[in-house]
Amino acid sequence: MTIIEYPKLEDLGKLLARPTADFERFRRDVAPILAAVQTDGDAAVRFFSKKFDGFSTENPAVSAAEFDEAEKNIFPNLKAAIRQAYSNIRLFHERQREPEIVVETMPGVICRRRSVAIERVGLYVPGGSAPLFSTALMLGIPAQIAGCQEVVLCTPPDATGKIHPAILFAARLCGIEKVFKIGGAQAIAAMAFGTETVPKVWKIFGPGNPWVTAAKQLVSLDGTAIDLPAGPSEVAIIADDSANPIFVAADLLSQAEHGADSQVVLFSPDKNLILNVLGEIKNQLADLPRREIAEKSLAESRAVLVKNLDEAVHFSNFYAPEHLILQTCEPEKLAAKITNAGSVFLGHFTPESAGDYASGTNHTLPTAGFARAFAGVSLDSFLKKITFQEISAAGLDLLAPTVVEMARAEGLEAHARAILWRSKFISTQLLKSK
Repeated sequence: MTIIEYPKLEDLGKLLARPTADFERFRRDVAPILAAVQTDGDAAVRFFSKKFDGFSTENPAVSAAEFDEAEKNIFPNLKAAIRQAYSNIRLFHERQREPEIVVETMPGVICRRRSVAIERVGLYVPGGSAPLFSTALMLGIPAQIAGCQEVVLCTPPDATGKIHPAILFAARLCGIEKVFKIGGAQAIAAMAFGTETVPKVWKIFGPGNPWVTAAKQLVSLDGTAIDLPAGPSEVAIIADDSANPIFVAADLLSQAEHGADSQVVLFSPDKNLILNVLGEIKNQLADLPRREIAEKSLAESRAVLVKNLDEAVHFSNFYAPEHLILQTCEPEKLAAKITNAGSVFLGHFTPESAGDYASGTNHTLPTAGFARAFAGVSLDSFLKKITFQEISAAGLDLLAPTVVEMARAEGLEAHARAILWRSKFISTQLLKSK
């Protein structure tokens, strides 16, 4: 982890550049896969599943018996943990429901907005080096609350055709019955275009490797919506002299172990803390099972010595991290100044790991600086906001002059006449009634 001392804001973009991937290459790789699945359906899915995952089957759908077997094979402690996480995540996302908005903007002019579930959604759950059953909860729960009519989940099996039992257990908790043993770009293509086996969906959610990300980007250009721009995981930590170096190091490593292309950043006005954290990272790395992955990530990561905490916040807002941890003596004061972050963790006892699994917030978040403009996945991600309006005759009479004036100023006479014909009818009816 490289130490950067007192950088200027104008240099920060270069100094904190994320590890880059050749996404054009990945898009070139997956484009033929998408085209083949769109044309040949299940046959193409089987071919690419065999090629990339070492397993293919005529029927990739998970059976009810496999769901039952998975539930039997989970240790009771893990089952209880998943149920607790489900409860917390569901509670937080249920509170995100919004009532229908009804506003009378003028007498007789009623405008409404109502939330409607996206009918068909596809969820992608990675299952490679780390089977992310937590992602099944993070995506499945808001889909369940929203009331999506059809939820399809794809996840890659192992070479024997097995899916990690915790993924199936989590999916069943979320009421998901259509689970398919398909991974990679071919899974994204199957959900985007539909096959003889896999239903076509309107929107695809979920993280994945660069090929999955590239596939999502490409299908989004062909009519299938996606959740948000996603890339390698990242965390930034703002810490002062009240922070525990052991905690800070542990939080940095918890993100570094995600992947060699993950990035972790520490901002602190205390050089001694930075040095102690770097020493503690070495200590904790010694017996970390994913040590090699974390070391590669740390090689591209930075510890930034800043003048004060206000500058740390300023730099963090510029960086716009996926996760931001505030390990300071007064984290609430700093939190009020945060404008760009996917999810923020306040205080010494709020590790990012809690949000990844079970505190209740969603862990599907914008990366690579997209937190400047995007929010993470929420209940709203699975809903459409439809507006309605209803205007009475009296209301139209009040509104007509405004609409006619504006329509004619834009040169759209037919718009104006759609109002005027009605106004004429209303006037005629009023004359007849007298």
